[in-house]
Amino acid sequence: MRWENLADGPSRGVANAALFGADAVTTRTFNTPEFSGITFHEIRARTIVNRVPGASRMPFEWTVNPYRGCSHACVYCFARKTHSYLDLDTGLGFDSQIVVKVNAPDLLRRQLASPRWHGEHIAMGTNVDCYQRAEGRYALMPGIIAALRDHANPFSILTKGTLILRDLELLRQAAAVTDVGISVSVGFVDQELWRTVEPGTPAPERRLDVVRTLTEHGIGCGVLMAPVIPFLGDRPEQLRATVRAIAASGATSVTPLVLHLRPGAREWFMAWLEQHHPYLVRRYERLYAEGAYAPKWYQRRITRHVHELAQEFGIGPARGGAARRIRVPEQPETEPEPRPGGTQLTLL
Repeated sequence: MRWENLADGPSRGVANAALFGADAVTTRTFNTPEFSGITFHEIRARTIVNRVPGASRMPFEWTVNPYRGCSHACVYCFARKTHSYLDLDTGLGFDSQIVVKVNAPDLLRRQLASPRWHGEHIAMGTNVDCYQRAEGRYALMPGIIAALRDHANPFSILTKGTLILRDLELLRQAAAVTDVGISVSVGFVDQELWRTVEPGTPAPERRLDVVRTLTEHGIGCGVLMAPVIPFLGDRPEQLRATVRAIAASGATSVTPLVLHLRPGAREWFMAWLEQHHPYLVRRYERLYAEGAYAPKWYQRRITRHVHELAQEFGIGPARGGAARRIRVPEQPETEPEPRPGGTQLTLL
């Protein structure tokens, strides 16, 4: 296992050398039903703020990922490829071999305090879900949010997890001093589709309950309608049902994203498709013949349809890359004072 290459991308020589030593890894299993079949590799990372590659389509430059691998086990997850950098399996291994950066909160606090850091927006949940099942045991996010709050550093969170509600008060406190954006991922409300493609996630209706609860507490929450899965979740009645449910939850926005199949994810998804929907294999090969993304005409068709439905149901698309400030009905009695931000990091 190439622990020396634990970064958010493949090794690139000296600039991306070991993030921790192999002797710093502790492997654990827990004899409880929710962690059955899952192995945790606890490590002490050397850096926690990662720069997004310049060629990325992401609308942000910096990320924090306290976990690698994800028990949500979404068959389409684009982050599967990252497990290969550790010589770990990108299929079942990605679902069951979870790397936990146990020192993430303390490390982030130190890095934010560096005079070289200029307080840029930090995105979380963009690689694997920071509120996956492991977070219930390791509880890294409260310390991470507290560090960002104390440094008044803007951030956003994307999640399929319901555990974010545990940190509701911390989110309200952070929003009092900086811009905070929350999005929940709900690509469809079809129960059969959910059970087969996202077997480790909370049900779509439970995720929409999260949106509803956040809204009731004055926290604006958008929905990333992702992924829209061609030929399985893109029928007009399916899109209508999903947008209707999103609107009913009180979401501030809905932003559709069509399934993309990067290397690592593509092989696992196509194997799943062969098993569950073999009649679709050739259609997918044609649709994704040019690469990881569906053709522009297909993406535009889905986007236009969802936006029309959103207008019908009274919600609109999110502005690309914009963080939505959480509304806080009451200010805390004492607000944390902003501190100088932390460092512009190179992966060491």
